[in-house]
Amino acid sequence: MLSTKYNPAEVENKWYSYWMEHGFFHSEPHADKEPYCIVIPPPNVTGVLHMGHMLNNTIQDILVRRARMQGKEACWVPGTDHASIATEAKVVAMLRERGIKKSDLTREEFLKYAWEWKEKYGGIILEQLKKLGASCDWDRTKFTMDPDYYDAVIDVFIDLYNKGNIYRGLRMVNWDPAGKTALSDDEVIHRDVPSKLYYINYPIEGSPNEFVTIATVRPETIMADAAICVNPNDERYKHLKGKKAIIPLIDRAIPIIEDEYVAMDFGTGCLKVTPAHDMNDNALGLKHNLEVIDILNEDGTLNDKARIFIGEDRFIARKKIGKALDEKGYLQKMEDYTSHVGFSERTDAVIEPRLSLQWFLKMQDITKPALQHVMNDDIQLIPPKFKNTYNHWMSNVRDWCISRQLWWGHRIPAWYDQEGFYVVAKTEAEALKVYAEKKPGAKTPVLTQESDVLDTWFSSWLWPIAVFDTSVFKGDGNKGNTDLNYYYPTNDLVTAPEILFFWVARMIIAGYEYRGDMPFKNVYLTGIVRDKQGRKMSKSLGNSPDPLDLIATSGADAVRTGMLFSSPAGNDLLYDEKLIEQGRNFANKIWNAFRLVKGWTIDAGIAQPEENKVAIQWFESKFNTSLAELNDHFGKFRMSDALMTAYKLVWTDFCAWYLEMVKPEFEKPIDAATYASTVDFFERQLRALHPFMPFITEELWHELKDRSEGDCIIVAPWPAEGKQTASILEEGAFAFEVITEIRNFRNGKGISPKDALKLIVKQGDGIAIQSFWPIVKKLSNVSEVSFTQEKANASGFIARSTEFFIPVEGKIDVEKEREALQKKLDYELGLLAKLDQKLSNENFVNSAKPQVVELERKKKSDTEARIKSLRESLERL
Repeated sequence: MLSTKYNPAEVENKWYSYWMEHGFFHSEPHADKEPYCIVIPPPNVTGVLHMGHMLNNTIQDILVRRARMQGKEACWVPGTDHASIATEAKVVAMLRERGIKKSDLTREEFLKYAWEWKEKYGGIILEQLKKLGASCDWDRTKFTMDPDYYDAVIDVFIDLYNKGNIYRGLRMVNWDPAGKTALSDDEVIHRDVPSKLYYINYPIEGSPNEFVTIATVRPETIMADAAICVNPNDERYKHLKGKKAIIPLIDRAIPIIEDEYVAMDFGTGCLKVTPAHDMNDNALGLKHNLEVIDILNEDGTLNDKARIFIGEDRFIARKKIGKALDEKGYLQKMEDYTSHVGFSERTDAVIEPRLSLQWFLKMQDITKPALQHVMNDDIQLIPPKFKNTYNHWMSNVRDWCISRQLWWGHRIPAWYDQEGFYVVAKTEAEALKVYAEKKPGAKTPVLTQESDVLDTWFSSWLWPIAVFDTSVFKGDGNKGNTDLNYYYPTNDLVTAPEILFFWVARMIIAGYEYRGDMPFKNVYLTGIVRDKQGRKMSKSLGNSPDPLDLIATSGADAVRTGMLFSSPAGNDLLYDEKLIEQGRNFANKIWNAFRLVKGWTIDAGIAQPEENKVAIQWFESKFNTSLAELNDHFGKFRMSDALMTAYKLVWTDFCAWYLEMVKPEFEKPIDAATYASTVDFFERQLRALHPFMPFITEELWHELKDRSEGDCIIVAPWPAEGKQTASILEEGAFAFEVITEIRNFRNGKGISPKDALKLIVKQGDGIAIQSFWPIVKKLSNVSEVSFTQEKANASGFIARSTEFFIPVEGKIDVEKEREALQKKLDYELGLLAKLDQKLSNENFVNSAKPQVVELERKKKSDTEARIKSLRESLERL
């Protein structure tokens, strides 16, 4: 006996286990089937399921499940990313709890702890995705530090180095003092931050009473100043040419130089040049051969070169230096100021520009195919508005800093001798051979491997290739294994816009570099899940619900549909718990519709009523129309619209209309033909719903009929589009409008639904119900329908220019009816006055679009018809 309410907890584990046991998620190359492949954006091994994951993976699962039902060889490859910075931070925190410092460990010892942490926590998010219903091919689960994947990353580094695309150089980089590592430009998030602008007086050497004023938001860097720069055309400072200024607090003299880089009308017209701590200053320093003084340690504290406040954190030092400048008379004033500050995408620490010896990948040439094939739509970005952003970034790309000062990750395969000369090779033995070739006759050295690891994105950019075959990166002419040649290029990528450049663009670059082909055809960019106030959901704000709690409370199907009810591609989703409630109500609606149908008694001996034949013809056409619309939405990646089409089909067309049309009278049987059609309709709707709501559809699929082992909806064929008959759909729509009007008429006059009514129709060109009259009578409890050429002496309504009358003698209170009609008449007269005023306005009539004016005239005509009808109804009382 089926329960009265859908209980997701009883269903979800049962069917997920069944699908897994029967291998429905697993895919192998099949020569006679079209492949459909998605690779998962690999979540960090540090991650747990959040609302963004829920949206992203729901969309992926919908696409994969539908492709599977379409008979394609559907393959969704899961996996995780090793996430160097985030994971190392987690491991360091774990060690701290055990009383162990990273600095007290060797690299090998630290990595043992890192792998221990990964084995314990690294698979949590993938297990959580199973609760969502994700139909990934778990046999193919990949990790970016798997041995073969590790080798592939190293092979790519060596290949690009040998091609001349990777180099090592001293450059200004973005430094993360919390992670103690360099970052690429794309890993820096800029925000406007309230700060203070310090106006500092620098005395002129040899002129005790003269000074220049510098405005800066970073007084803690004055000890690293190498010069004061002014514009050579600035008359205010021409007399200072060749002189020196004294840095306050440390009394170090620095030259006053001239360069047109300085804007005369910006600030005081004087610029402090700090080559070690500012990107632009560094370029100016190189041009003028200035000294580079780095006063910050890796963790953002001041070092010995600062000479004052040594060991203090940079922000504490800022306040103390500001106070000291004020006390000694060097601080002219302070102003409120808004600074554009860079933050680490991983640790949220304020970035420090820092001169550092790092490894870089040249980007100018390697990016060209990736730009071309997106801009000419070989690869489609959905929505296409992101093409402009992509074009801007790819056209202005800078060399990619690919080294990170960490231990967890892919160790750079560079080997150094004691003098710092290096070679690039996969192993020490290979490095010695290369070394001998580079330095013939030299004594065999002791080589030390580079301690840095590669940027995490340098491994994940190989993802669509490496999940299938890692051997193709060895450079030995390997064309790829069966899996790679079958599934690559993949079909669709579903990801977030914020990693369009971190990951998507780089995968495209790698695809053309190593396969000569795109990694995927379509990139569906989801929006950001925000709360009702528009804030991005985050743990720190405490505004993000736990997705697993939502699943436990409402069920995975409810959460999946709830996330999609308002989630158009590329637009942010404003999360509201009511969306999940709507999803839960939808599941219950389907469940109750099933219980209704299964509760009918079938009598093979009774004939099929004419109204049932009409209802079946109507719903057949309605289903086919909705299915065509659904398929069109899928083809255009309008996932939210696709769900709403299926939702309206089930909720309104099937439950609210079709089932009511064919439902037998209480405790009476239904004919066999109608029942068979109804079950067939139910099956087809379950199949159309399955990608969105996999669990309830699988459960009802098996409850609807006896199924053989393995006969599951997950592999049932996607519904085929059939004939659409416009005339019956139009006729049905008019009939439902009339039924609704009759129901409203009853409600307005307080007539019980049990009281049968008579309906009089004034015949005219507008009438087009025909075969639906038996349905109108059944659903509105009308005992008789008659037709007339004249107006009947009764109240009624107008629908589609046709007048309907309902005699109500003895069924209503005449005085109350008079009051109600007068109230409606007064409203319509007021509306008519507004329309007359609008249409008598020449400016409106002459300037508005013709169709807008015509619409207002149609409103006036309809209003006049209603007024006429109301007046006649009043006269008849």
